[in-house]
Order: sequence, then structure tokens, then C-alpha cells
Amino acid sequence: MDALSLLLLLLLAALAWFWFNSLHALEIARNAGEKICSNANVQFLDDTVANIGLALVRDKSGRRVLRRTYRFEFSETGNTRLEGRLILLGNKVESVTMEPYQILP
Repeated sequence: MDALSLLLLLLLAALAWFWFNSLHALEIARNAGEKICSNANVQFLDDTVANIGLALVRDKSGRRVLRRTYRFEFSETGNTRLEGRLILLGNKVESVTMEPYQILP
């Protein structure tokens, strides 16, 4: 096996790891979005989240991890669409922000 084949194989393995890791992070973000919306008594719309950002950062212990930013939509009445953002640091939810909405009785 020559060096080019080995490099290509390593590149393929890195892409496969990134793809599977991204699918796992997407599932974590989807579950977190549903839970957050449920706790806030709002509707989690379309059961989807969309990745809108990716960065390589350091966590509190100094390790390099991926910070992924996801966007999701929710509604307090079912008639409006409001946006929320969820940031994952590695596989942990770092922060959640939601557009202001009216709290219904």
C-alpha cells in the first residue's frame, strides 16, 4: 500500500466519522429542541432542526471540540413561526435562545 492510498483511506475514514458524528449531534439537537419547547409550552414545528454553523473551539477542559449551531422553529399559538437557536459544544447543549413570544394562559 503506497502513501497516497493510505492518505485517501484516512481521509475517507475522517469523512465517515464526521458524517456519523454530525448525525448523532443532529439527533441530540432535535431531542433538545423538542424538550425545550415542551418545557416552555410551545409547539416545536416541523420536527426538524437545521445546522447553520460549525466551528472548532476549546471546551472548559481545553480539548478541541466542534461547536455546532442549529436553528429550529416554534409557535406559541400555531399561527406564527418563531425562531430558536441551539448551540451544541461537542455533544452537550451549551445554550438555547428563542425569539420573544407571548405566554398564553
